[in-house]
Amino acid sequence: MKHHLIRITTVPISLEKLIEGQLNFMQDYFEVTALASEKESLEKLGKQLNVRTHFVEMTRKITPLKDLKSVYTLYKFFKKEKPTIVHTHTPKAGVAGMLAARLAGVPIRLHTVAGLPLLETTGVKRKILELVEVLTFASATKVYPNSIRIAEILIKNKYVSAKKVHVIKNGSSNGIDTSFFDPSLISEVEKSNLRATLEIPQDAFVFVFVGRLVGDKGINELIEAHVTLNNPKVYLLLVGPLETELDPLSKNSITHIENNKTIVSVGYQNDVRPYFAISNALAFPSYREGFPNVVMQAGAMGLPAIVTNINGCNEIIEESINGIIIPVKDVKMLHDAMQRMVIDIIFRERLKENSRNSIVKRYQRKAMWEAILKEYNKQLSLMGFKGVTTIE
Repeated sequence: MKHHLIRITTVPISLEKLIEGQLNFMQDYFEVTALASEKESLEKLGKQLNVRTHFVEMTRKITPLKDLKSVYTLYKFFKKEKPTIVHTHTPKAGVAGMLAARLAGVPIRLHTVAGLPLLETTGVKRKILELVEVLTFASATKVYPNSIRIAEILIKNKYVSAKKVHVIKNGSSNGIDTSFFDPSLISEVEKSNLRATLEIPQDAFVFVFVGRLVGDKGINELIEAHVTLNNPKVYLLLVGPLETELDPLSKNSITHIENNKTIVSVGYQNDVRPYFAISNALAFPSYREGFPNVVMQAGAMGLPAIVTNINGCNEIIEESINGIIIPVKDVKMLHDAMQRMVIDIIFRERLKENSRNSIVKRYQRKAMWEAILKEYNKQLSLMGFKGVTTIE
């Protein structure tokens, strides 16, 4: 009889994107149930993946009464199902899931930390977010930061004891599918046609950014640095939704996006590979990240990268090996890095040669799944349970 494994995220899209493929992989070894809010979307995802699901109402905002109700609902479900392992992702699912699992006597309670939003907040809100994290970690039997730097921050700030913390493999929550993110899959004809469609000259140098177009992704600094390059042969390709409510871009940035012909904004794209394929380098000057998939995806597509010196980015990118690391919010350093990437062809080609190999070697998705499975086996053994098949 298989052990029952419950995986929880606050919303279904995190099950779909954050741990894509993991649920199906784990079904070969466990009885798997996926929990999240948004009932209709969750059920649709369950049918699509052929994975059992269970709906629990959770909000992403700070809502104490609703959160207590979520904990109680989860507690009742765990008492009924008696899972061996509960593994949570995302802050709200983490605190509700870990508290409920502890109260229900679930023996193995695991939480993955993928970024710390509290680092960019202050005052009362920061205190609340810190309390949420501390409650989550206190209720968990093991905590998995998805980057080495996050692990260091958690321990340094005494949010959790060092003995509870473990970074699986080289970091990341799910690795990267390097057979999907492979530059050889995009033909020269496709690349030429896409550049023509976007009105980007075939001989132009293209910096690409993929992600939400908001302030804390460093977009204002990126646009300013690009404009100061003042080079009609250098284009900036922005791939992602322009968000106008939370953390909107400056009016100056919006004006440049709308009027500067060397800035091309294409909005959200289901498949970002063609946009990486027509680009020469990734520019990703974010203020904070967990372990950014975009940087791994770009690397797998053979692109050198300019990233900020923040956790995740400064682990995927090694200075002057597969990219350039710059300070956060530093327009001049970003400008200088972009300028060097354009004009120093020998340097750029060396970075490019290392980019894909670096990702393939360290962040293969299947290897990450197997490492998580081994960690499950370790925790089962520590708790006196019989393990599942070990991947050698």
